[in-house]
Amino acid sequence: MKIAVPAESAEGETRVSLVPETVGRLTGDGHTVAVMAGAGGAASFSDHDYRGAGAEIVDDLDALLSDAGIVTMVGEPTTDELDRMASGVVLIGMLRARQNDALIDDLAARGITAFSMEMVPRIARAQRLDVLSSQASLAGYKAVLMASNTIGRFFPLMMTAAGTIPPATVLILGAGVAGLQAIATARRLGARVQAFDVRSAVREQVESLGADFVEIEVRDAEAEGGYAKEQSGDEQERQNEALAAYVAKADVVITTAQIPGRTAPMLVRRATVAAMRPGSVIIDLAAESGGNCEGTVAGEETVVDGVTIVGPVNVPARMPEEASLLYSRNLQGLLDLILGEDGLTLDFEDEVVAGTVVTHAAARAGQLTPEGGGDAT
Repeated sequence: MKIAVPAESAEGETRVSLVPETVGRLTGDGHTVAVMAGAGGAASFSDHDYRGAGAEIVDDLDALLSDAGIVTMVGEPTTDELDRMASGVVLIGMLRARQNDALIDDLAARGITAFSMEMVPRIARAQRLDVLSSQASLAGYKAVLMASNTIGRFFPLMMTAAGTIPPATVLILGAGVAGLQAIATARRLGARVQAFDVRSAVREQVESLGADFVEIEVRDAEAEGGYAKEQSGDEQERQNEALAAYVAKADVVITTAQIPGRTAPMLVRRATVAAMRPGSVIIDLAAESGGNCEGTVAGEETVVDGVTIVGPVNVPARMPEEASLLYSRNLQGLLDLILGEDGLTLDFEDEVVAGTVVTHAAARAGQLTPEGGGDAT
């Protein structure tokens, strides 16, 4: 089976889908891995590294894709890349399947079997495939460092001959993977950390990391798979009113609340921003899905009433080496499910395979053996 690794073309995307570590395992199992020249350069993986792992380095996109059985990507393919793929190829990437109907329809029309990695079911046996968690952990860590570089004060308690400076107060809104990593990082930097989440079950995790859990009387909003579910308008308004007092006293607010396939919930209103101390900082990790803060502009840093609001996009790409390594290991988990001694086998009885595939069409003879029946278009 030939597995192709194109270079990512999206602006600002520095990650690569497979790293030499994973390539070495695939070539060791007898697969051919072809990597576009320079594909891993921005993530500090050289063509020499890939050759050492047994990969072929290709400098022509058509030669890379035209006879590939599997194409792995970080993000979405371009039309040019799709035009060079044969019908029946298997495409794996973060395709934003819930928001990208046009792409999914196009993939189906082209006869491409596509796996959208953000659709991996949140179950115990699929943890090693969970790209949302692996990338969110990096985003949570980086968000705290961004905040510490933006705010004009210390995070830790500082005792000097000129007097004592109290620690900064950091408020984390949303205690999923990104939020918990942000809590741990802010605590390591010496900040006083508070955290809130609509899922009461995360309280123990928040407190185990040394943060204070913000207690607000709201209906528990944990959905299947551990995600937060969308609240009603009235519930969200009551929650925001109660949170406003905590936000106003914080030096740093890091918001991480997102609902898969939906616009991010609004947690910090403009009036609440106005009540914050000038010089405070908000890092909105939900900027790409609409933002948790009123005033967030995706990809920009703005100042509102003296408060700096940062709306970073594609935060994991700011740590491309580790982000690529973790993503590649996630892909390895899926490849282990669909590649065997007899080549590519898709078992749609497997809930991980069935939950992740978003289009499926009959592949070229001898390459694909569907099992379990059913069309997953």
